[in-house]
Amino acid sequence: MAATPAGDVDYERHGHGYATRRRTDPRIAAHVHAALGPARTVVNVGAGAGSYEPRDRHVVAVEPSAAMRAQRPRHLVPALDATAERLPFDDDSFDAAMATITVHQWADAERGLRELRRVSRGPVVVLTFDGDALGLFWLAEYAPELIAAERRRLPPIDTIASLIGTTADVVPVPIPIDCADGFAEAYYARPERLLDPRVRASQSAWGFIGDDAETRAVHRLSRDLDSGAWDSRYGHLRHQPEFAGSLRLVVGHP
Repeated sequence: MAATPAGDVDYERHGHGYATRRRTDPRIAAHVHAALGPARTVVNVGAGAGSYEPRDRHVVAVEPSAAMRAQRPRHLVPALDATAERLPFDDDSFDAAMATITVHQWADAERGLRELRRVSRGPVVVLTFDGDALGLFWLAEYAPELIAAERRRLPPIDTIASLIGTTADVVPVPIPIDCADGFAEAYYARPERLLDPRVRASQSAWGFIGDDAETRAVHRLSRDLDSGAWDSRYGHLRHQPEFAGSLRLVVGHP
C-alpha cells in the first residue's frame, strides 16, 4: 500500500530528480547559515535531499518522504522519518532550527512552525517565498494560474514571523543570475530553461494548475521566445546580476 503523503505533494511519485535540479546555491546558503548564528546543533525540518544543510555543525535532518531521503548524498547524515507537525524531540533540544523552501508544502504549516519554535532554544530560520511579491516575476504573465496557486499555498510572511519568535527579522534574499537551485524565479534570466519539462517537474507549483494551464503557459513562452517578444520586454534581465523577487529569510528569535 502506498504511503499517504505528509504534505500537499506526493514526493514518492514526484520527488525523483530533486537532488539534481534543486541544488544548494552557495550565495543563498550564506544567508541561511549566517542566520543560524553560533548554533552548534541544528534540526533541519523538511530536509529533502539536503539542500542548504550546514556541514560545519551537528545536524539532525527530518524528512517524511522516502524518495527524498534516498537522494541525500553520502556526506550528509541520514534523515529521520518524521513530519514537521510532530517532531520527536524534547523542548529546547537544539541550538537552532531551520526549514528551507518547504513550509508551504506542510499539511499544517502553523503547527509545524510552532514545533520548530518548541524544539529550538535559539533562532528559527525559515527560507520561503512571499506570496505578495510573486507578481514581480515575469512568469506571472505567462502562467497566472501558477502564481495564484502558489499564493494559496504560501503562509503569509507575518504569520510565519509571529509563530517562530517573540521577535523576527524578515530579510529579502537576492536571487543570483546563475542560481543553482532550480525554483521558478531562479530562471529569471534563463527563460528557455522553463520550457524543459524536467525543470518544471522539480517545481511543485506546476502540479497545482492542471495540464491544460501548463501547456498554455509553455506555448506562450515558447512563442514569445521564438518571436523575440520576450526579449523585447524582459531581455534586460539576461544581464542583470541579481533579481529581487519573492525569496525571503524569516529569522525568529526566542
